[in-house]
Amino acid sequence: MNITQKTILITGGGSGIGFAIAKLLSEKDNQIIITGRTEAKLKDAVAKLNNVSYFVADVTKEADVNKLVNYLAEKHPTLDVIINNAGQASVYNLANAPAYDNSVAEFATNYFAPVRLIDKLLPTLKTKKEAAIINVTSVLAIAPSYDLPTYSASKFALRAYTQALRFSLKDVNPNVKVFELMPPLVDTEFSAEIGGSNGIPPAQVAEEFVRAVENDQYEIRVGFTAQFWDSFLKSPEEAFLMLNSRR
Repeated sequence: MNITQKTILITGGGSGIGFAIAKLLSEKDNQIIITGRTEAKLKDAVAKLNNVSYFVADVTKEADVNKLVNYLAEKHPTLDVIINNAGQASVYNLANAPAYDNSVAEFATNYFAPVRLIDKLLPTLKTKKEAAIINVTSVLAIAPSYDLPTYSASKFALRAYTQALRFSLKDVNPNVKVFELMPPLVDTEFSAEIGGSNGIPPAQVAEEFVRAVENDQYEIRVGFTAQFWDSFLKSPEEAFLMLNSRR
């Protein structure tokens, strides 16, 4: 897929992986819109980039999403690409903490928000000659982590939805391509609580992501995720133990 001269929306684009992707894609002659809940963070991000604007929105709130969709229709009707990157995670262990409240919050951001945004923007994408939806899951969408149990579950759900959407559109609307970006541990503020300083840099995720999209690689397994995928195919149990020994 050609990933230049596109209009691209990135949720959670003010920092971390979202910011790194926004930076790299803005350097490839794309028009980028980043969203997030904190205006100060978005302003700071935009000040460091070219061809990037922002819109303050909490993607878990329907009213905010409706405002975002209306803004895009008015100011960026050429929207070609959605990158669902915004995420939320809670670190705890199911053996000694209840899961319900964490599950609700994580699924609201990591699963239901992307699904709702896609529902609202897919009609626009279907009218484009070439469009894409990119959902950011995780290595934990392959096997769960002890200390991120319901975050893992939310990414499992998003992975299943992404696959179903890809094959549903393949024959009916082949102009809309559906990608899944599966990062390993990445060194970001988001991952600091789980040892993110041991992870790969966000720039590496962005670089591997762009190369994969350009080559129509629909499941993008970055860094350790590729190694883990091969191990998982050989022995899911051993791969699970390997993954959790790293955290």
